[in-house]
Amino acid sequence: MPPTPHRSRTGLRKALVALLGALLPLLAALALAAPPAGARTRAVPAATLTEVTGFGANPSNLQMYVYVPQNVGPHPAVVVAVHWCGGSASAMYSGTEWPSLADRHGFVLVYPSVTRASKCFDVSSPQALRHDGGSDPVGIRSMVDWATRTYAADTDRIFVTGISSGAMMTNVLLGDYPDVFAAGAAFSGVPFGCFATTDGSEWNSACSGGTLTRTPQQWGDLVRAAYPGYTGPRPRMQLWHGTEDDTLRYPNFGEEIKQWTNVLGVSQTPAATDTPAAGWSRTRYGGTGDRAPVEAISLQGVGHNLYSWGMASRALTFFGLDGDGDGGTDPQPPAGACKVTAAVSTWSTGLTGSLTVTNTGTAPVNGWKLAFTLPAGQTITNGWNATYSPRTGAVTAADAAYNATIAPGGSVTLGYQATHTGNSGTPTAFSLNGSACAVG
Repeated sequence: MPPTPHRSRTGLRKALVALLGALLPLLAALALAAPPAGARTRAVPAATLTEVTGFGANPSNLQMYVYVPQNVGPHPAVVVAVHWCGGSASAMYSGTEWPSLADRHGFVLVYPSVTRASKCFDVSSPQALRHDGGSDPVGIRSMVDWATRTYAADTDRIFVTGISSGAMMTNVLLGDYPDVFAAGAAFSGVPFGCFATTDGSEWNSACSGGTLTRTPQQWGDLVRAAYPGYTGPRPRMQLWHGTEDDTLRYPNFGEEIKQWTNVLGVSQTPAATDTPAAGWSRTRYGGTGDRAPVEAISLQGVGHNLYSWGMASRALTFFGLDGDGDGGTDPQPPAGACKVTAAVSTWSTGLTGSLTVTNTGTAPVNGWKLAFTLPAGQTITNGWNATYSPRTGAVTAADAAYNATIAPGGSVTLGYQATHTGNSGTPTAFSLNGSACAVG
């Protein structure tokens, strides 16, 4: 019988070494090609506001929510949307048109949400006003890092916007992290450092009352001191404020302009001035186009709750995320195919308002939301032909089932009853489904 073939131990060892030598480069290549495990397991469902936990350093226990559209791109932009005092991520999500804009343009939305009792962001502590100093800004920076890792986001297109407390945080984040954010849009805020306190208080009455003034250089130095040694580019800033703001008084608007023109090294003399909507005055500094270094919009006769539908579209244009942004001087976005006629009948402490919305386009409007801001001191007590929310400040009137469609050339009339404290005027600017309407 012939001997049974066998392999020597030395030969077997050489074969195993050769096999491993061939496999290791292949395994390394596969590891490099595969997305990180965290990115595969932590990505959120599309088109759904979803909470994310364990996103990174979070010293003040903020919550993080994310909205990712179905059509998110391979390297999307990220917009951080920061709520107001007493608000939440879900309120910011449902109360603004940012999700619909994300659906249209494919960017990722990050919504920080406060868990402390006041529901206000920390914009006053020494920790919050320093790069990587602690508190809320560090948590928000971690959220941005999570989003950029998970979605391979474009780090040159990270933006932040906020309302009231969120607007103040927008100022703070641009000061703390100029290396992270490309631009911000602040609706009813105050300058970086204006709310600073050292006693643990979250409120600064001198700042909120508009009595805290500094020179442009002093305001700019506060921002520069937040990140000593930083010499890179600074983010652009868009500012919004109502002249009748009784929470964060109107002088803060001018102080913000001083601060950010100084930080960005541009003249305090406007390069362009226009009126993009009735009662609005827009000034641009350091440039005349849609992406000027500083853009400031003042709303005549409007109080603290100035935000209304359509304003986020203008912030989007300022960010450069609307897909056009040719740098021209035309107001953005242009007026949509709609016109609103407003009238009021008044008595001592009350009024009735009538709004007629006309579709001036060539296609029917199927389902509508009309956004406008009530004059300061007015509160809706009753309404018809629409549902109104909220009842004061920046209001959205939504269609009823029986008038949801407006044919080309057709109109719908809606009305409301309201109390007032002296100002019985009509709203002066309207947007229909996010597009500004002509008024008259």
